[in-house]
Amino acid sequence: MALEAKYKWLESEPGPIMIKKALELYDTTEIKGPVNNPVILKWAREVGGNVADIYKADEIAWCGLFIAVVAKRSSKQVVKDPLWALNWGTFGKFTDTAMLGDVLVFIRNGGGHVGLYVGEDAACYHVLGGNQSDKVCITRIEKKRLYAARRPNYNIQPANVRKIILSSSGQISENEA
Repeated sequence: MALEAKYKWLESEPGPIMIKKALELYDTTEIKGPVNNPVILKWAREVGGNVADIYKADEIAWCGLFIAVVAKRSSKQVVKDPLWALNWGTFGKFTDTAMLGDVLVFIRNGGGHVGLYVGEDAACYHVLGGNQSDKVCITRIEKKRLYAARRPNYNIQPANVRKIILSSSGQISENEA
C-alpha cells in the first residue's frame, strides 16, 4: 500500500472495518486494453448473485463492485444491484453529516459514483474508492455532487467515526467513469 503522505494516518486508525478492508485493496488497478485484472474479476464472483454474470471486464465501471466486496468482507449488507453506484443510496442508514467510513454516493455525467469518506475540506470530500483514475485510491470529489451519505449499520459504532477536516490540496476528480 502506497498511501500519499497526507493520508498515512489512516494506516493507524482502528476502524471502521470498511476502511480497513478497503485499504487492503489500495492501488488495485484496472488493466488497459483487452486484458482484465483477474483480482477485480474475482471480486464479482466473491460478491455473488448475478454480479459475476454481469461484470465481465474491468473496463466496466467498478466503483460499485469495489464497495460491494468491501461491504461483504466487512459483514455489511450489500445493496440490490450493487454495480449501479446510485443504488448505494439505500445502504445502511441516512446521515446528514458524513464521517469516517460512511458510504458517499455522487452524481456524475452518465450515472453515479460511490466511495468511502476519509475526510473533507471546504469544497470537497476525500473519497477512498475504486475506479478512481482506474484504480483504488483516494481522490477529492466536490461536495455539490453528493447524492447521499449513508452510515453502515453498526452493532456498536466505532469510537473513531468522526468528521475529519483535511487540507484542500490535490486534484479534484471530475469524472470517475
